[in-house]
Amino acid sequence: MHSRSHTGRVTSLSIAEAAERTGLTAHTLRYYERDGLLLGEVHRASSGHRRYTDADLRWIEMVTRLRATGMPIRDVRRYAALVRDGDGNEADRLALLLAHRELVERQLAEVTSHLRAIDYKIALYENTLDKSA
Repeated sequence: MHSRSHTGRVTSLSIAEAAERTGLTAHTLRYYERDGLLLGEVHRASSGHRRYTDADLRWIEMVTRLRATGMPIRDVRRYAALVRDGDGNEADRLALLLAHRELVERQLAEVTSHLRAIDYKIALYENTLDKSA
């Protein structure tokens, strides 16, 4: 399904434009497609060049968020396969995302703890400098 621009024409982007929009490289976009991380094959123009729709970009953004929060490729692939399979597997999708959310929350707590330690050291140095000023 292609999205329509305000002029009524189908919106699609080249791989270079999609790379710029997503912040990924063209190589990464090709890898995501080849490795089954997308919801389907990216539409191709008559020239054979990939054409990315807004729906493709929204899914790529989700994949990017999952990867940026540490979800392994195999789990992203599994999630994409569940979504591709359509209705009826929402419980499996939910379980996968809940497990990942738990991992992200643990990582966030750990990073927050590290930040508190850094803040403590900063306060020590600021106090030392205030006293010597």
